[in-house]
Amino acid sequence: MTGYLAAEGFLEDLLTELGDGVREVRERLVLHDGPPRAVAWAQNVWHDPVEIPFASVNDAAKALKAIQRNWALCSTTEHRRAALIAEKLPHVSAKPLGFPAPLPVAPLGSWTLLDRDRLLAAARCSSAFPNGEVHFVEDKEGPPSRAYLKLWEALTVLGRWPQPGERCVDLGSSPGGWTWALAKLQARVVSVDKAPLDPRIAPLAEFRQESAFGVDPFDVDWLFSDVVCYPDRLLALVRRWLPHARNLVCTVKFQGKTDHATAREFTAIEGSRLMHLFHNKHELTWARLGPG
Repeated sequence: MTGYLAAEGFLEDLLTELGDGVREVRERLVLHDGPPRAVAWAQNVWHDPVEIPFASVNDAAKALKAIQRNWALCSTTEHRRAALIAEKLPHVSAKPLGFPAPLPVAPLGSWTLLDRDRLLAAARCSSAFPNGEVHFVEDKEGPPSRAYLKLWEALTVLGRWPQPGERCVDLGSSPGGWTWALAKLQARVVSVDKAPLDPRIAPLAEFRQESAFGVDPFDVDWLFSDVVCYPDRLLALVRRWLPHARNLVCTVKFQGKTDHATAREFTAIEGSRLMHLFHNKHELTWARLGPG
């Protein structure tokens, strides 16, 4: 069995993605038969969860601590009792992360109560953060919007980001949140949008005031796109740039119903990854990284 914690508000998308084999749904946590699968709409994946009976709050805490130190509660029932158990466990720091920074390396498990006397625990999870929630030390003055947070999260999760002097293109960049974040890394940024950049951001990049879809691809170290468009149009754009960009990070935005068919076409691109980040809305982040 594997546990999949759906991104907030996107349980139905996760269930559609998983298809048959769902054993139980506990709020956002989906218990599914079989080994872990690559799914986009899960914010955290629980590997090999085990059921543990216990007699008391202290007993439950001791059982978890006997497995490992760090645990994150995903409360789905008996919330007060779960909170009492959590209080008996070592504190896991929720301190906001500075960017850029590597992922935490300490193992972090997840657990929930099944009822008053049984818990479900997975010592190994896909996310290094409690319930997949990544919080950063925010910059409230420099960027023109909060869109930079999902770029920070994507690069943190991927474990790679542009190095000083690397050439990046930011498609659909206005008002400039991603361009700002890339310039802060001392990358050379070509910023493209029909709408102008925020005046504070304009000096940080080479700006081309044209459509992201009208630019002829050129060789870059990184392609970034947070452009608003239908997924199939973004897919065509990505395919044009694949031979020219060593690394690609794009937001796949859905308008109306989720386009699962096109999402599957993104996952079919060799060496790529499709994921729902904590800072994503009704959208997914797609990435393909070249050799480091």
